[in-house]
Amino acid sequence: MKYIFSTLAFVLLLQLTTRAQKVLTVGDAVPSFSLKDQDGKLFNIKDAIGKHILIVYFYPKDESMVCTKEACAFRDSFADFTKAGAQVIGINAGTVESHKNFQKNHQLPFILLSDPDNKVLKMFGVKNKFFMTGRQTFVVDMKGKIALSYESMLEGTEHSRQALAVVQALNLKK
Repeated sequence: MKYIFSTLAFVLLLQLTTRAQKVLTVGDAVPSFSLKDQDGKLFNIKDAIGKHILIVYFYPKDESMVCTKEACAFRDSFADFTKAGAQVIGINAGTVESHKNFQKNHQLPFILLSDPDNKVLKMFGVKNKFFMTGRQTFVVDMKGKIALSYESMLEGTEHSRQALAVVQALNLKK
């Protein structure tokens, strides 16, 4: 009897956890949040919605191999994103200082936001993988709706390509 109760409790807890962390999908509204950027300035997503198409990408760690390749891919395509009216925003749990160093070390021309408790990561429903925070990219259209949700832990550079393709498609619909 104890075994059945324990099993049922575990299944219920697993279901509640899964529901609480539903990944945002195409058509969902972007959650409202404010975080500090690499310069210590407060960034509020509400101020950016409607002004730009937003690329919000979550990555595990500044200066790690795949994360650096991903950030540099966004950097190398930055002119294309800007020309298409998009704003790139990277988010992880790193400190403001860590983000500033990461930005300087790799000449990153976009915003890096510090989410020290992973609250925003959880709002987007990004799942942990391989015992670290997930790697997921979202494109947010001008109305504040998710237009892309792309997840891949090991293909960091693909995030930029996927996001740019969606941004360009959104521009064709104008």
